[in-house]
Amino acid sequence: MFVLTTNSLTFRTVPRCYPGTVERQHTTLGRKRVALRMTYALPSTVDNARGGSGSGGDGGGSSGSDDDYIPDMGKRTLLNLILLGSVGLPASIMLSTYASYFMPPSKNKSSGGAIAKDALGTPIKKEEYLKTHPPGSRDLVQGLNGEPTYLVVNDAGELETYALNAVCTHLGCVVPWNAAQNKFICPCHGSQYDRTGKVVRGPAPLPLALAHTKVDDDGFVQIKPWKETDFRTGEKPWWK
Repeated sequence: MFVLTTNSLTFRTVPRCYPGTVERQHTTLGRKRVALRMTYALPSTVDNARGGSGSGGDGGGSSGSDDDYIPDMGKRTLLNLILLGSVGLPASIMLSTYASYFMPPSKNKSSGGAIAKDALGTPIKKEEYLKTHPPGSRDLVQGLNGEPTYLVVNDAGELETYALNAVCTHLGCVVPWNAAQNKFICPCHGSQYDRTGKVVRGPAPLPLALAHTKVDDDGFVQIKPWKETDFRTGEKPWWK
């Protein structure tokens, strides 16, 4: 309790109270004493009074239910799930995209082959191709699984029955055809292959992979997997 005394008045307050009644008292000592006495009310009583429970302002009522109040855990769980989903979904997409760069491309196990296409994705017809490619030429097309592949025109001006995968067997660079030297020369580490794709200089350990070429009924050039013995080495093909 705090008491403040002045020349004519004394103020007395009661701690931890809400606004309540004020009582004025006259003393016999010749001074007026005003006691500000605030009625104390428990928070639970006030809450009950506001909610319509309890009796008439006398401070009665039970506070047990308010002391044990627990927020709605269902709503909290829902909000946590929404937050987790909004963060986890974009993160999983980014991680899966990032991880795909470290996964090797899947190989097409189909034995049906594919129609050769030019750089623009246009299917190649044999007759039109031979009109623009002279004897001895070797030019890149899209082969099996879209891999760079050389179509070979022999010295008689006919399309060879085999095609060459242009990927170097050393570290995977695309090997260009050098017409002046009549061989394939890798620009990365200097590996060299003859006109049939056989290794003539390392560090490449294996010849270029082979594929079959065939002309379908509509005149389009088809490229199919080579599964027979490699005619350059007399061994089974190292590629799958």
